[in-house]
Amino acid sequence: MAGQMSLTYEAYQRLRADLLACRLQPGAVLRISEIAGRMSVSPGVVREALSRLTADGLVIAEPQRGFRVTPISEADLEDVTVARCEIEIQCARRALAAGDVDWETGVVSALHRLSRTPFHAHDDPIRAADEFATAHAGFHDALVAACDNRWFLKLREILYVQSERYRRLSVPLTNFDRDALQEHRDIADAALARDAVRLAALLTDHLQTTTRILLDSG
Repeated sequence: MAGQMSLTYEAYQRLRADLLACRLQPGAVLRISEIAGRMSVSPGVVREALSRLTADGLVIAEPQRGFRVTPISEADLEDVTVARCEIEIQCARRALAAGDVDWETGVVSALHRLSRTPFHAHDDPIRAADEFATAHAGFHDALVAACDNRWFLKLREILYVQSERYRRLSVPLTNFDRDALQEHRDIADAALARDAVRLAALLTDHLQTTTRILLDSG
């Protein structure tokens, strides 16, 4: 049983990474037998992993038709952005109020890791690197780590996952010189200065920039 659970978790993590990176395209049909063969696991393991991803909102289960990647749309992007801005700012404000020196150290450390992680994949100069995505998530997690409301944090995690696919899609579409690292430095500076007003404005602009890139590309 433990071995089965481990295989399911590994399959879940691999599929989740592919979904967030859009290696599995929005709207695509997910064929269990093909995925099982590629991952060298049983169809049951893949089915369970896909069920978990359905709960995450990354996969849709269709009666009598199986699974497919959750589609994207302009309306969904706009709704996700508005909701994420609201929740991210609430979490950040609470973190600023409750954060101690350990929280500050976490923010500084996460920013340093982000600054040292290559943005683009080494084999594809227009695709974001998975390592950068991990460091990016780590920075935003560190920013709100001191938030004292676990429900805000749970809602934030759901919205972060949903917005991550859009962020990854925006990378090759950026047609202006966006200094994303400087954006994160400014956000960290505002947080460490406990400037909630400036932090809210910076976070909002940071999140909305990705949305503008995608909407303008259409």
